[in-house]
Amino acid sequence: MAAGVTFVIVENDPIAGRLGAVYPELPPGERAVVRVLLDDYPFAALGSLRSLAERAGVSPPTASRLFDRLGFEGFAAFQAAVRDGARDRSQLLEHVAGSTTGLGQAAEELRAGLDGTLGAVPEALCHQVAGLLAEARTVWALGGPLSELAAEYLIRQLASLRPGAHRVPGPVPARARTVLDLGPSDVVVAYDFRRYSPDTARFVRAAHERGARLVLVTDAWGSPLAAQAEVLISLPREASGPIAPLAHEIAVTELLLVATAARLAPARRLADLDRLTRSLS
Repeated sequence: MAAGVTFVIVENDPIAGRLGAVYPELPPGERAVVRVLLDDYPFAALGSLRSLAERAGVSPPTASRLFDRLGFEGFAAFQAAVRDGARDRSQLLEHVAGSTTGLGQAAEELRAGLDGTLGAVPEALCHQVAGLLAEARTVWALGGPLSELAAEYLIRQLASLRPGAHRVPGPVPARARTVLDLGPSDVVVAYDFRRYSPDTARFVRAAHERGARLVLVTDAWGSPLAAQAEVLISLPREASGPIAPLAHEIAVTELLLVATAARLAPARRLADLDRLTRSLS
């Protein structure tokens, strides 16, 4: 995200809101244009129509149809509305920057965001994932540049509960060796959020071809990997300020771990782990 633009302000922008509202109903080409616009809002909207279409991998007429659908008289009218909104946001950001209540507001928004995230993961879904994590031969987890921290947390905790829990390695040769041994009794947990990771996609698709089962934690926009997921956990992406909401992903991971621990009853393993940790210290 570009410096000086905050996620909350962009999400409350009326133009960005219209893009988000219409997104689920759009054909694939126009969805691609919306993803480009929101991934780099408002800057992606301020170049040429041809440049925007090229970034989205569609033709200029396809991109143009999106703005007609939104009720603008062409791309130029859309750009004018975006520029007007950007000026308003700039003034609002200056006000927020000088406010002494900004941190308190951020805390309230974080609480509300966590409530919304946890509410998006019903108990039945947690138990479904817990069954996979408890019964798989091996569990492998990976994420993108930030969500890899949630994957790391999942594996660190899960490895205390059961054997065969691993982070997907980074180097390509090591990833290839991992995929080579995957099969239907193995589970991959992928955290994939907007600006979806090409590295994550390549690994997941290769693992899926070997028969591995996928648990996908993604956002409301829907990762391109959603169609391959046996279990899909779709989270609302809300944040306070320019910080991506990693707390939401960790909170959901905690729920999955609690449900998994209840299935495994790992008291003896945890006691052995504690004893070994002391002996090696």
